[in-house]
Amino acid sequence: MFLQITISQWKNYKMSGTKKVTNLNLVKDKEKNEQSKVSALSPREIVSELDRYVIGQKEAKKAVAVALRNRWRRQALTDEMRDEVLPKNILMIGPTGVGKTEISRRLSRLAEAPFIKVEATRFTEVGYVGRDVESMIRDLMDTSYNMVQREKEEEVIELAESLANERIIDILFPEKNKNDSALSDENKERYSRTRSKLRKKLENGDFEDTMIEIEIEQETISGMQVLGPIGMDDFGMNIKDMLSSAIPKSKKPRKMPVAEAREVLIDSEAQKLIDNDEVIRIAKDRAENNGIIFIDEIDKVVNGNGGQGPDVSREGVQRDLLPIVEGSNVNTKYGVVSTDHILFIAAGAFHISTPSEMIPELQGRFPIRVELDKLKTKDFIKILTHPKSALIKQYVALLEAEGVSLEFEPSSIKAISELATEVNTKTENIGARRLHTIMTTLLEQPLFEHPKKGQKKLKITAKYVKEALGDIVFDEDLSRYIL
Repeated sequence: MFLQITISQWKNYKMSGTKKVTNLNLVKDKEKNEQSKVSALSPREIVSELDRYVIGQKEAKKAVAVALRNRWRRQALTDEMRDEVLPKNILMIGPTGVGKTEISRRLSRLAEAPFIKVEATRFTEVGYVGRDVESMIRDLMDTSYNMVQREKEEEVIELAESLANERIIDILFPEKNKNDSALSDENKERYSRTRSKLRKKLENGDFEDTMIEIEIEQETISGMQVLGPIGMDDFGMNIKDMLSSAIPKSKKPRKMPVAEAREVLIDSEAQKLIDNDEVIRIAKDRAENNGIIFIDEIDKVVNGNGGQGPDVSREGVQRDLLPIVEGSNVNTKYGVVSTDHILFIAAGAFHISTPSEMIPELQGRFPIRVELDKLKTKDFIKILTHPKSALIKQYVALLEAEGVSLEFEPSSIKAISELATEVNTKTENIGARRLHTIMTTLLEQPLFEHPKKGQKKLKITAKYVKEALGDIVFDEDLSRYIL
C-alpha cells in the first residue's frame, strides 16, 4: 500500500507542484467509493440505462435493477447484518435472442463488476468430460484480477512512461563513469545538459524510428505442458503458474524501434509500480461481493424425459452447481474465494423441460423468476434503430468509412422487421439474432460492390428489401439455412 501512496503523491505533485500527504484509510475509502458509485444508481435509473441497449423486457430489467441496487444497500449495513443478506439469484425464462444475455452483460458493465458467461452444457456432454463447476469461480476471479490490473496500470501509466523514457535515454546515451568522483563539476553539468536535450528530443518524437536494443523477459516454462487429472483442467494451469513464480524469468535482447520499445518498457515499469498483493486483495473482494455469473442454457441440464437417457448426468450437474450457488469456498490461484455473495443469473428456453423439474434445492436458490416476452415486429423496429449501437447505425458507419451515405427508409425498416418475424415463425425462433442474418444477406451485395466509382449515396427501400429477400423468405428450406 505504501507504493500506491507514493504514486498518489507523485500525481498530486504533478498537478499542484506540492506533495500532499495521503492517509491510508482515505485511499481505501476512495477505492470503496469508486466501486459503488455506479451501483448507487436507483433501480429506475438502472432500467433507463438498460433501455439504451435492450428493447422491451421490462420485468427482467426491473428484477436485475433491484438485485444491483440491493448490493449497494447491503454495503450500508452493519458487518453482522451484511453477512446475512444473500443475493437474490434470478432465473430468466424465454427463447433465445430475446435479451437474456445482453441484459446481464450490460448490468455488469453498469456496475463495473466482474462478469462471466458460462454454458451449463459445458459441464456435461455425452462422451466428453467437461470442466468441473468450480472452474466458473476461477474464471470469474481471473476476470476480476484483469479488471483491477488494468485499472492500476492506468493509475501509474504516466509515471511508467516517464521511467521508460529515462531507460531509453540510458540506452541512447549510456551513463559512463557517472559515479566517478574524479569527474569535474563541469563534466557532470555537461552530462546533465546532454540528457536534458535528449529528453526533449525524445518527447518531440525525434527518435521514434531509431533502433535500440532492450532486454525482454521470457517465461522459462512457456513451452511446458502440465496436465492435471481428468475433469480438472485448471489444476495443470495452477501448477504452471506456481512454477512460473518460483523459477526466475530469463531475459533476451531484442532490437526494435524506440516507438515499439517504449510500449514494452512502459508495461515493464508499470508492473514494477503495481503492488500485486493489493491487486489480488481488491480483485478478490470485487469478485466475492460484486461478481456476476450468467449460467446460460440451464434448461439443458434439467430432466425433461422422465429419467431416460443422459438425465442422470444432468441431475448430477445440478447437484454440483448447488453448493456453488448456495455458497461455498473455492480454491483459486489467487487464494480461496467465497461464493456466498456472488450474483447468479440463470437462463433457459425451457421448451422441453420446465423450471419446476429442476431439483428442489436448486430451485430454491433462484427465488426471482422472470419470463421474457417473444419479440414482435414492433420490437424488431426498435432494435434496428433505437439502441446506441443499433444494427442499422453499424452498417451506416461501415459504409461511411468508404465515403458512401447509406440511408434506410422507414418503410424498409418495417419490411425487414416483418420478414424477421415471419422467418422466426416459420423456422426456429432465434429472436433478435435473426436480424443479424437478414441484414447480412440484405447488404451483402452493396458491401461487396462499394466503393463504387461515382456513387456516394445508397438508399434502402421496402421494394429493395422484398426483391432481395422475398424469394428466400417464401422458400422455407432456403430461409432455414440462409436466414
